[in-house]
Amino acid sequence: MIAHTIQLALAPVFMLVAIGNIMNILTTRLGRIVDRSRNLKKLHGETQGAEHDAVVVEIRYIDRRIQLIGRALLMLVMSGLAVGVTVGALFIGELEGMRFDLPIGISFFIAVGLLMAALVFLLMETRLVARTLRLPREFLELERRDL
Repeated sequence: MIAHTIQLALAPVFMLVAIGNIMNILTTRLGRIVDRSRNLKKLHGETQGAEHDAVVVEIRYIDRRIQLIGRALLMLVMSGLAVGVTVGALFIGELEGMRFDLPIGISFFIAVGLLMAALVFLLMETRLVARTLRLPREFLELERRDL
């Protein structure tokens, strides 16, 4: 029967791998954001007028991105913990000869829900980046037909 339990635990374990990969992506993004925020802090004290205002606007976007990634990471960690509870309950139930179908189902449902919430935060962060990094139309030189 333990072999069957191991088979049942494979899906949650694969989910843990996915969670880890997404966390890796988010921490890489967060590292780049932190680097950019350090540059912006330096520029904040060195700029004036419209240039300073542009720096402040970007700092605000950076702050929002940090919040979104932080929330996504929190959801992923909680999802991973729920997956751990799921797998633990599977094995404890097997070893004790008890069935924990309801708690296992609930914990796995919670894990999937938290993973989905994390993905929504990731989507929000990437949409924010796409919205803020639009190139000005004058740089696109759309009137040129030779390109």
